[in-house]
Amino acid sequence: MLKGLTTWSRVKSPWVCHLNTGSCNGCDIEILDALTPRFDVERFGILLKASPRHADVLVCTGPITRQIKSRVVRIYEQMAEPRFVMAIGSCASSGGVFWGCYNVLGGIDKAIPVSVYVPGCPPRPDAIIHGVVKLLGALDPRYNQLLDALKKKEEARVSGK
Repeated sequence: MLKGLTTWSRVKSPWVCHLNTGSCNGCDIEILDALTPRFDVERFGILLKASPRHADVLVCTGPITRQIKSRVVRIYEQMAEPRFVMAIGSCASSGGVFWGCYNVLGGIDKAIPVSVYVPGCPPRPDAIIHGVVKLLGALDPRYNQLLDALKKKEEARVSGK
């Protein structure tokens, strides 16, 4: 019962920790944009925390290099269970523009398990919010209704209605 309660509180107010493993900072700027009043990711109860010990979700940008891999694993292990990881951008998903460099191993999933991938170089703030809602939908099915509403809003924006 305690695990269900813990998961419910994490769904209602997940705390995120941002980790840059060496990206160009384009994705970092978009993550900060998602936190601004225009997009307001805090409406989902999400708060940015500086310590992985206080975070439920690790938001990663940048590729995994040989040098950073052990540090990323250590940061991931400092998080309390259940823990989730979001790979933001092409570099975090697959290595992106750094793919093939002598020191780059690939995306974040080369070091730790990833729950949600948000593609793009850099991804738009609404794509990041979509990824957050997708993660919350996996934890609590009620968020899938919100995901459907976001999808309809995006379709209306694209069609010009």
